[in-house]
Amino acid sequence: MNATTTRGALLAALACVLVGGSFTANSVLGDYPYAGGQFLRYGLACLLLLPVAGKGAADRLRTLTRRQWGRLALLAAVGMVGFNLAVIAAERTAEPAVPGVFVGCAPVAVAVLVPLLDGRGPQRAVLYGALLVAVGAFTVQGWGRTDGVGIAFSVCALAGEVGFAVLAVPVLRPLGPRLLSATVCAVAAVESAAIGLLADGAEWLRRPDDVETAALLWQAVVVTVVGFVCWYMGMQRIGAERATLFSGLIPVAAACTAPLVGTGSYGLPQAAGSALVGLGVALGSGVLGRAGGERRSGERAFRGNGRPESRGVRVPETPE
Repeated sequence: MNATTTRGALLAALACVLVGGSFTANSVLGDYPYAGGQFLRYGLACLLLLPVAGKGAADRLRTLTRRQWGRLALLAAVGMVGFNLAVIAAERTAEPAVPGVFVGCAPVAVAVLVPLLDGRGPQRAVLYGALLVAVGAFTVQGWGRTDGVGIAFSVCALAGEVGFAVLAVPVLRPLGPRLLSATVCAVAAVESAAIGLLADGAEWLRRPDDVETAALLWQAVVVTVVGFVCWYMGMQRIGAERATLFSGLIPVAAACTAPLVGTGSYGLPQAAGSALVGLGVALGSGVLGRAGGERRSGERAFRGNGRPESRGVRVPETPE
């Protein structure tokens, strides 16, 4: 991997680990109004992101077309507000593992959709890696109790996770990771407020208690501000297909942190699933292919006298 690819992979991995470790925060917000919590989370995140959005942010926003603004609104509605709502709705009749398993299939969907939308075929290594990541995510979480409604909302959660990556691709270049994160957070806050007023009326927002405040601050500052910027910076460097491979780290991080708060255990299935996720990420990102190519090139570089050639063989980087 070159420096840019390595940095992109690390950023995407960090973002997904932060999301996976945030499940504990979600568990203490069950009694807080959904739309109000989303409004506070994304509104605060937007305020924190605006000062670091970069020079000329207003000018870049003015250059966006109506179609691009529509895409941003859809990204916030599907990939942020809708995704969280679908997960909460699914967990009313299904165990948390069920939507987790569906969301774990996002790398496969993105590995197919992004190339097709770009007018090219899926990369075989990325697709195979995505399949391994999905199997690993299933192994980590298992399959829990559910019904038809739980499965339907879990499918919606999968659509939201895929939309969060796919819908961002055309607007990432003109806005950049920080301004894109700030803009979609502002849009998501407005959408959450509208949903709250329509669904809950005057009770859509209340003052959170100390535990809820800590959870909302964690979601806003760590998961949203740091996580979103890292995610889009990673996606900018390695592409949506490879970045989404790291979403397999979400259930892995959740499984690793669950024993710390007494909400789960880490055993052989979680270890095996984590290994499969790691193997899938390595295969899909091209690490395994490059390592094999470098070894073969090194072997060809040696002559019969056991000395290497003066000119080394450069292994081409996998296109991003």
